[in-house]
Amino acid sequence: MSAPSSTPTPACPSYAAVLQVPYAHRTFAAALVGRLSYGTVSPAVLLAAVRATGSYAAVGTIMAAFGTATVLLLPLRAALVDRHGPRRALPPMALLYGGFLCVLAAVTWSPGTPEVVLGAVAALTGMCAPPLGPTMRSVWGELVGDRGSLLQRAYSLDGVAEELLYVVGPLVVGGVLSFAPAAAGVLLSAVLVVTGTFAFVMSPALSGVRVSAGGGRGLRLARVRGLLGPVVVAGGMGLALSAVYLLVMAFVEQRGYGDDVVPWVLAALSAGSAVGGLLNGAVDWRTAARVRLSGAALGLGLALAAAGFATGLWSLTVAVGCAGFFVAPALTTAYLLADETALPEARTQAGAWVNMAVNAGSSGGSVVTGLLVGRLPLGVCFVVAGVVAGGAGVVGCLPVRRGWSRSSPRP
Repeated sequence: MSAPSSTPTPACPSYAAVLQVPYAHRTFAAALVGRLSYGTVSPAVLLAAVRATGSYAAVGTIMAAFGTATVLLLPLRAALVDRHGPRRALPPMALLYGGFLCVLAAVTWSPGTPEVVLGAVAALTGMCAPPLGPTMRSVWGELVGDRGSLLQRAYSLDGVAEELLYVVGPLVVGGVLSFAPAAAGVLLSAVLVVTGTFAFVMSPALSGVRVSAGGGRGLRLARVRGLLGPVVVAGGMGLALSAVYLLVMAFVEQRGYGDDVVPWVLAALSAGSAVGGLLNGAVDWRTAARVRLSGAALGLGLALAAAGFATGLWSLTVAVGCAGFFVAPALTTAYLLADETALPEARTQAGAWVNMAVNAGSSGGSVVTGLLVGRLPLGVCFVVAGVVAGGAGVVGCLPVRRGWSRSSPRP
């Protein structure tokens, strides 16, 4: 893929310089509209399924079908984008995904639909989700036209914005619930993804994206061995962070706090992540990216372990906020490493592996944490989560021989 021309940038560019690159703000805004769908769809589908079935066991199965199909097929969908280009690959995915969301809204609008039908529709929906996040990160590399500090700031801005989308999304669904059934939130998700995707692919920034011969080849992680470190760290972080959600709720319940304080503690995690991401992008780093990635994972692990010694709500909130400070920097660096490792025609796929690792780790972490809570003291559970994050950071720092590089021939 070739990069469209960009304006000269200063040695230490600001976030404003990122958005001043031709077509950057238009392209980024369109992508965020589509990606907001991923912030609204999970709570909307969850609530709609609860209303339609009245069974939390059935809802768990439905959400698992939706999440598994979305996560496991992400590298394949990203490979299609690399192979055919975003303008050809994304619109059909968005239309299929939006169409199945409409079907899912229809079958959950009122009770009575068999659970097996709901699960099947949810799985079909997840299979078609367009990889807007990985594609936008790939396009950032085309827009800024360098591999230096400007790209780092672009990725940091992207990561912080994505973090905020997952805060705003549930609030939007809550607003919809004030005047419509939960299934309307599913319809809103369909509108967002279709509108955002088509606005994204119509951006002039994508007119300069060419598809390289052989693009999208190599779906196996082993073919890009340098990607193993970022994927391991991302998976460990996903597992640890999903544990935090359950452990915070268990902490609040055990100490008799009201459930209404849980969102505030988790908001500290998101706020810390946003601050850490912005600061990480503003620094002109001289340390190697792989070392920074491991350092951020270790920092997250230490903060989570410290949360295990919290004696009250305020100390827990501070520890969780400190943990969040390392989240966005770690993920931003993981995506940068993935971009550096992959050939130009496989950037979207490389980012998708990191994205999949985070989500897969999150799903596994929820299961494991659910088994540990009640069997181990909460403090020990926090420490275990910290050890997982820190251990992933250690593994991610180990030298790994690359299978591909930008200058090496394709096997």
